[in-house]
Amino acid sequence: MANTFKNYTSASVGTGGTTVYTVPAATTAVVIGCNLANTTASSIAVDVQLGTTYIVKGAPIPAGSALSVLDGKIILETGETIVVTSDTATSTDVILSVLEQS
Repeated sequence: MANTFKNYTSASVGTGGTTVYTVPAATTAVVIGCNLANTTASSIAVDVQLGTTYIVKGAPIPAGSALSVLDGKIILETGETIVVTSDTATSTDVILSVLEQS
């Protein structure tokens, strides 16, 4: 089994729900970090979901600040997704760090 550390990024996430990561075929992934940055001059609220299950819901991020979403690790299986949504258009930059095992 190959182990590969990777970062997945998405800029200017807004109200539409952006799929930041989908686990590739024949792969198990360990999410080891998820950082959200507010790129606006106003406070925002952000949701992060594993599929349809919330990891955080309505997490407030003050203007120009950032939030690290995870305290521990989350295991993902083939085809599972991480989706980020903000309450404000084009307001959030995301960095998702994973260890992929294939």
